Amino acid sequence: MSPPVPSDLGYVPPDGGWGWAVVFGASISVGFAYTFPKAFTIYFKELQAVYSVSYSQIAWITSIMCATTYGGGPISSILVNRYGSRPVVMFGGLLCGIGMVSAAFCTSILQLYICVGFVTGFGLALNLQPSVIIIGKYFLKRRPIANGLAMAGSPVMLCTLAPLNQFLFDNFGWRGSFLILGAILLNCCVAGALFRPIGAATASVKTQATKEGKDALKEGVTKDAMEMSSPTNIPMETKTEEEGGKDCCEKINQYLDFSLFKHRGFLIYLIGNVLMFLGFFAPIVFLAPYAKHIGIDEYSAAFLLSILAIVDMVARPTTGIIANSKWVRPRIQYFFSFAIAFNGTCHLLCPLASGYKGLVVYSTFFGLAFGMVCAMLFETLMDLVGAARFTSAVGLVTIAECCTILLGPPIGGTLIDTFGDYKYMFIKCGAVMVLAGTFLFIMNYYNYRVLAKEEKERKAKEEDPKSVRTENEDRNNWSKETVGGGPELEPLREEREGLKKEVNGTNEV
Repeated sequence: MSPPVPSDLGYVPPDGGWGWAVVFGASISVGFAYTFPKAFTIYFKELQAVYSVSYSQIAWITSIMCATTYGGGPISSILVNRYGSRPVVMFGGLLCGIGMVSAAFCTSILQLYICVGFVTGFGLALNLQPSVIIIGKYFLKRRPIANGLAMAGSPVMLCTLAPLNQFLFDNFGWRGSFLILGAILLNCCVAGALFRPIGAATASVKTQATKEGKDALKEGVTKDAMEMSSPTNIPMETKTEEEGGKDCCEKINQYLDFSLFKHRGFLIYLIGNVLMFLGFFAPIVFLAPYAKHIGIDEYSAAFLLSILAIVDMVARPTTGIIANSKWVRPRIQYFFSFAIAFNGTCHLLCPLASGYKGLVVYSTFFGLAFGMVCAMLFETLMDLVGAARFTSAVGLVTIAECCTILLGPPIGGTLIDTFGDYKYMFIKCGAVMVLAGTFLFIMNYYNYRVLAKEEKERKAKEEDPKSVRTENEDRNNWSKETVGGGPELEPLREEREGLKKEVNGTNEV
């Protein structure tokens, strides 16, 4: 059973109020980030004919876009830690608009890779991570519901963008459609404006002076003590180099917490998700082309994405409500594992759908499974690492996931080009996702068993008076050795105490 994660932000999230406006803005921002690569597949057949390229080559547009969206996670996390969510999302929306407007003037597939794949993809990266991060700052008790509602923006956008793209293409061509889509993506700037900063901002400013004073005090005392007690003189250049390297590492770790790679639950989540994304996006990318391949008209093929989006729209908030219940929330990692395996099972059964009715049934179940996974994708990570470390965690996870996201659709396109049939692509994606769900279920069960064992040992150690006494004695001995450094350090200790009183006195005022 998952241990409860308390609020480690230094304040109590409001769990409402302006937070619902933030959820609305996040639903728009997240909706564009997740939906745009899927809805863009409407133009694949035309672009394939214009540039005379294969399925796998045209699939690289979506792959590069998705991979850049996820690969830009660490940069997005660093920018959020430095500037906050609001300016990052607004700048991301501007990049998205610039990328799509530039794509309208492209004359080669390589230029589309750059404009749509890299520029627009990076703009979407600056929309996705900050939107998810700020929800964790506004919500604690209702966080699964808030995440589910924010993630529901993706199917709402898909339900709208899929037929809209077909309408724009029929009336304005692909170049005119790209210009209009660039203008539509600028709405991300409006969504970002709703992300009002929250937290103990003034308190952090006040405590910064205290920390700087204490750090300076520690450095001065340590330096003097080393100079007095060291038998040999250490060259100052060597010291400066070591301190400079340490400062550099500390600065990097300040924005990205690499100690998460020692966190057992985080590593399990990371491995399972990297495997899952190898088959997560390819079925959506090729759903409409598959329908056209078996003789279904263009509007009916686009409507399959709308069906998927409508079911997904209901599934995400419903999953958030279920995940927030007292029965499921302690076991949310198992629920997430089931959702991934269920998603894979839908893909394995897809080749059995021979006609349009069969594809409608597949789209319905696929939308349900897809919505379940997306609603819990970030909630399960926050459940493992806590809200304070979530910003770094999501950045490190997305950079690792971008490799499999990049390779997933092109591998599917290669299978289609090689065998001339879509069923092998669906079977590959289904098998990979069932394997990922099974892995996460087994490893999370192992992780919770180990956590329970460690907690039991810790309690037994606390109840044993001998071990407590031994620990206290060791601690006291260590303090005597480090603090009581002899009579020659007595004036230094008195000076240190005086400085501490001065620092505390100024902070109290």
